[in-house]
Amino acid sequence: MGLYDLYLEARYRRRDDPSPKHVAITITERDLLEQDAYVSLKNTLEWALEYGAERVTVSVSVLDQAVIPTLKRELQRLEAPRRVAVYGPHDTEDTDAPIQIGVGLGGKQEFMDVVRDLSADVDDGTIDPDSIDGEMISERLMFPDEPDLLIKTGANRLSDFAIWQSVYAELYFTDVNWRDFRKRDFLRAVLDYQDRQRRFGQ
Repeated sequence: MGLYDLYLEARYRRRDDPSPKHVAITITERDLLEQDAYVSLKNTLEWALEYGAERVTVSVSVLDQAVIPTLKRELQRLEAPRRVAVYGPHDTEDTDAPIQIGVGLGGKQEFMDVVRDLSADVDDGTIDPDSIDGEMISERLMFPDEPDLLIKTGANRLSDFAIWQSVYAELYFTDVNWRDFRKRDFLRAVLDYQDRQRRFGQ
């Protein structure tokens, strides 16, 4: 660890501000093609847990749906610090694994699927349309938990991730590409989060 990393570490240790309990990270299939990309992912998961996260959600956006089975297979082999659950677009089984990775799960599609499910339940009389609220929608999402901090590397966009869940998340964009993402970059994101006054839409 270099001097700058030690400086950031000391800044973090001196503060009493809360760390994000749920960290979300958005990367792309292209990021995972880079050399040592899975090592970077393993390290980032370790840093998130080291600095206070209890849950980590990773979104891998894809352009080619054909790569999803291969990416899922590779990610299921990841030597992660905690139990990992990996999902694709058509997976329905839910889990309370502390690390969850979605491959090719677009936020728009996820929300449309919930709308269809609720519409079907209204049609068959299972639920009253007037009873539909935010909690009912959240419960039907693949990743119902709302992240505290969402990190996106390489570009200032969410790549269609967790549109509903991230509405009150603190967003952190960095120009650093995934292949170059280091502990100092993660610490910067956490420190930036601690500097913010969360308003939750108010």
